[in-house]
Amino acid sequence: MQQIMKAATMASRAILATMFLMAGAISAAHAQQANSQYSMQEIVDAGHGFFGETSGGLAKVVERAFERYGLPNGYILGQEGSGAFIAGLTYGEGELNTKNAGQHNVFWQGPSLGIDWGGQGSRTMMLVYNLPSVPSLYKRFGGVSGSAYVVAGVGMTVLTDEHIVVVPIRTGIGARLGVNVGYLKMTQNPTWNPF
Repeated sequence: MQQIMKAATMASRAILATMFLMAGAISAAHAQQANSQYSMQEIVDAGHGFFGETSGGLAKVVERAFERYGLPNGYILGQEGSGAFIAGLTYGEGELNTKNAGQHNVFWQGPSLGIDWGGQGSRTMMLVYNLPSVPSLYKRFGGVSGSAYVVAGVGMTVLTDEHIVVVPIRTGIGARLGVNVGYLKMTQNPTWNPF
């Protein structure tokens, strides 16, 4: 009987030790993930530094993105130009910022098709969610433009692939009216080919 009690005590200790190890590993993984993500204040500060004080609606748009998608693990600051008359094109360039992989140049281009006309030059901040590595950003992200959430001249759209979500936040000059469907192709080097 004493041997059974001794074996049960050892088994209990082994289970407790395993639980503590697992809790420590989970908490370390969570801490590492939290260290690679940006807080709302960090994003708003970067946006105000980039857009300037003319971006009164920036905090509200960023708050909306955080409510829907959580903490991003990267963001892009850049500029773009676009034009459309039924079919359109967008070209842009910027810098991807991450906490765990540093800064990287990124270029984007893409076609669109829809009930859409006009031209626009924008300063753009893109929040990037679920980015496993920098090379995984260099692909196409699809979405619908014109269904943007707009506050005080700052607009937000959402582009996705299977797992990564990119939320462009734009403020700029010009006007582009309508709704279109398209994609942005992110590349490591500039190209004129939007396809």
